[in-house]
Amino acid sequence: MTAPHIVRGMTGTHVYPYPTQAVILAGGQGSRLRPYTDDRPKPMVEIPGTGTPIIGHQLAWLAAEGVTDAVVSCGHLAEVLQEWLVSADLPLRVTTVIEQEPLGRGGGLKFAAASLLHPDRPWYATNGDIWTRFSLREMAAFHHERDAVATLALARPRIPWGAVETDEFGHVLDFIESPPSPYLINAGVYVFSAAFTELLPEHGDHERTTFPRLARERRLAGYPLPHGAYWRAIDTAKDLTEAAKELAGT
Repeated sequence: MTAPHIVRGMTGTHVYPYPTQAVILAGGQGSRLRPYTDDRPKPMVEIPGTGTPIIGHQLAWLAAEGVTDAVVSCGHLAEVLQEWLVSADLPLRVTTVIEQEPLGRGGGLKFAAASLLHPDRPWYATNGDIWTRFSLREMAAFHHERDAVATLALARPRIPWGAVETDEFGHVLDFIESPPSPYLINAGVYVFSAAFTELLPEHGDHERTTFPRLARERRLAGYPLPHGAYWRAIDTAKDLTEAAKELAGT
């Protein structure tokens, strides 16, 4: 059993149990990953050299972080993903739900959350094309300490182009290959309080509806990924190649 997070404050000691349930959004078509996604959904694409699809890495990570139950929201070529889940040796319990029509990311989250084992408890969520490793427990503690309704992980990806550094007179000083972005982005990993589910749209994108509302109310938190944490969104064939190189270098 995962140890709870203990918060000590002026009014005493409060025990916050880490989430043990999660949703994975795995219904996207992955058109930019063709031909890999011609016969399988995007989360079923394998990282070269691992023999394991993206969702396999995600489930292993979630289990290592104390998650015991996951709901996988399927769509495009759902049967391929379901067949793999049945045959694989999974480290946690998995339930699949199938979107009969595209619901959007917010609608997909709400649809999947209806099948959570404990709807009255907090939960994690992740997009099905994210390959990452960092402490979800620390993120959950961050979420709780800020009394947030929703917390999103924030990444600072590397810019895919070389940058040029100049001085105030326009002289070129240096060339920097693939520098970190100066901006934080939504890393596609979340911690949600139980109340968040009711705020999601039936159809549409929560990033355009629910998140802006929570931000205005100061109930949305952003958790910067720790320095050195691995994170990559697998969107294109180049991402697969880069992920394989990074894995080989670890």
